[in-house]
Amino acid sequence: MTLRVELATLMDRLAVDDVVTGYAAAVDDADWAAYRDLFTLDGRADYRGSGGIEGPAAEVADWLAETMRLFPVRQHLVVNRLIRLQDLGGYPGDTAEVRADYVNPMRFESGEDFVCGGRYAFGLARTDAGWRLRSVVVHEKWRRMPSG
Repeated sequence: MTLRVELATLMDRLAVDDVVTGYAAAVDDADWAAYRDLFTLDGRADYRGSGGIEGPAAEVADWLAETMRLFPVRQHLVVNRLIRLQDLGGYPGDTAEVRADYVNPMRFESGEDFVCGGRYAFGLARTDAGWRLRSVVVHEKWRRMPSG
C-alpha cells in the first residue's frame, strides 16, 4: 500500500467516524435537519430493535422528533467503533460498515431516568457530498426503566 493510499484510507476512516458522531449529536440536539442530511437520498433507519419503527430516514426523523419530546435530556454515548472500509484490492472503496456500541441515558420530563444500551450497525456510502448513511439499525440489548 502506498503512502497516498494509506493517507486516503485514514481520511476515509476519520470522515466515517465524523458521520457516526454527527448522528449521535443530531439525535441528542434534536437537530432533525442535520439528521436527515446525514443520510443518502434512499437511506433508511431501523429502530424496531428498540421498540420503534423502520423506514426512510426522513420519515424516521419525523417519528424521532415526536418520540424524543418525551426525553428533554438525552445523551448518546457511541463507543467501541469498529470501522470496515470496502477494500478494492488494497485501495479504499466507496462503502463502509460500522459496528458501534451505545449507552443512552435519558431523562423524562418528570425527572425520572431511563437508560438503555446496545449496538448500532451503520452502513455508509461515499457520495459527491461526502460519506453518508445508507442505513442505521439499532439492536437494543438492555434497558433500565424508572422504578415505581
